[in-house]
Amino acid sequence: MDDPRTEPPVAAGEAATLAGFLDFLRETVALKTAGLDADQLRRAHPPSSMTLGGMLKHLAFVEDHWVGHVVLGRAPTPPWDTAPWDDDPDWDWRSAAADDAAGLRALWRSAVERSRADLPLDDLARLSAVERQGERVSVRYVLVHLVEEYARHAGHADLLREALDGTTGE
Repeated sequence: MDDPRTEPPVAAGEAATLAGFLDFLRETVALKTAGLDADQLRRAHPPSSMTLGGMLKHLAFVEDHWVGHVVLGRAPTPPWDTAPWDDDPDWDWRSAAADDAAGLRALWRSAVERSRADLPLDDLARLSAVERQGERVSVRYVLVHLVEEYARHAGHADLLREALDGTTGE
């Protein structure tokens, strides 16, 4: 089977290289969750409680939080604005069990599209509107953090998908 993902550029500037790797990892998560129904997306594989549906919702939150809130200073939007974060810091992961597959995919895809449209890749040194641990962070920091976040979870997705239905590979 041909790999449908777009390879990151091999000889490009910093922003294009980082964005290329981020998109490659986003496509990896999409590939690992493709074709699964809601029951499969909510299935955990002990001893972990992690699910692929929870991962999609978490990554949607990560996109909206880091780009929309931290970089651009926007107030959280639904569903993040009413989430009971104080009662359940892992609400994004846990609440996905009540969501349907199409809704989870749409939530994640729309967050990715907002990030792609809104992240100012032309100014990697630009500082965030919101402080993170007492400091404003650069767009570069956020972009590298997104790559790191997706790389971790793409690895998790490999293992979860294999445990779910035996699918392995890229």
